[in-house]
Amino acid sequence: MAVALSRRLVGQPAAIAAVVPYVEMYRARLTPEGQPAGVFLLLGPTGTGKTKTVEALADVLHGSPKKLLKVDCGEYQMEHEVAKLLGAPPGYLGHRETQPLLTQQKLSAASSESCDLSIVLFDEIEKAAPTLVRLLLGVLDKGTLRLGDSTLVNFEKAMIFLTSNLGARDMSHELRPEFGFESLTPKLAPRSDPRSGANRDRKLDRIGRTAVRKNFSPEFINRIDAVVTYQPLDSEALAAILNQQIEDLQAHIDRRLGEQAFRIEVPPRSRKFLLERGASAEYGARELKRTVQRYLIQPLAVLVAGGEIHVGAQVRAELGPCKGKLVLRNLVQHALASAGEEWPPEQSLIN
Repeated sequence: MAVALSRRLVGQPAAIAAVVPYVEMYRARLTPEGQPAGVFLLLGPTGTGKTKTVEALADVLHGSPKKLLKVDCGEYQMEHEVAKLLGAPPGYLGHRETQPLLTQQKLSAASSESCDLSIVLFDEIEKAAPTLVRLLLGVLDKGTLRLGDSTLVNFEKAMIFLTSNLGARDMSHELRPEFGFESLTPKLAPRSDPRSGANRDRKLDRIGRTAVRKNFSPEFINRIDAVVTYQPLDSEALAAILNQQIEDLQAHIDRRLGEQAFRIEVPPRSRKFLLERGASAEYGARELKRTVQRYLIQPLAVLVAGGEIHVGAQVRAELGPCKGKLVLRNLVQHALASAGEEWPPEQSLIN
């Protein structure tokens, strides 16, 4: 499982090492009774893979990254909005019309035939109303939740993940100081010195845990099995993520276009160009994703919508003459049997 997760989650071995043992304990039926299979609090800068970890685990266990029950805590910032999770009790307005989000049926729907372990994600838990946090105390401790109609929801076959951006601003200042000579360093650099990298990782972990202690009560923190602080992605991790995004783009083209699909080729020089434009210690992999969309996917969309890419074509993204953008070229290597002449080996499509 660790190998399968590492293929989907790049640059965060500590997160994989924290999650895998609890999954193995559940598979071995050795998890404590009356408690969730595991409770994890994921901290760290934006774009480092916190939500990606949960989706990758769902993909490994259930075959789809969407096979999970997600609660966006930003939608439950007001006290009265928490009732959406439980449903209105009998006698209150909307009792039969309000469908609670955390039901046993929806929890079971987050499992699969291959594995009955459900994955529940509370995204950005720091934005939730205090009532929701107090509600979670019973879930994390006893593994049960009582809905508005007094039915019980059992979380013993569930693994609960809480993501948070607590301390992210202080972590950003640690990564990119606003004053002094350190602010003149490049926006992303490889970890050439293991000692400096380990020292920085310890600082970020301390910043995150300090922010958690300031925002949550000790009894809430004490019910969490593992607190994982995600580290900034280095150049090697971002290069691996770029390779994944290009592979996912090709799979998306094959899946959505079907018989009209074509091949996309991104040479090493073009990948280096995308990395230089999209590498960011502050915004992580999200900045790289936006760069791929801007320089690769959007020009491809223009060509596909205009009918300029034919079935079975091979499109290469090359670095342009001005080196400020990519040039998409259609490589046509088949001959015209009727005319007895070949197509030009390279046809420029868009600049």
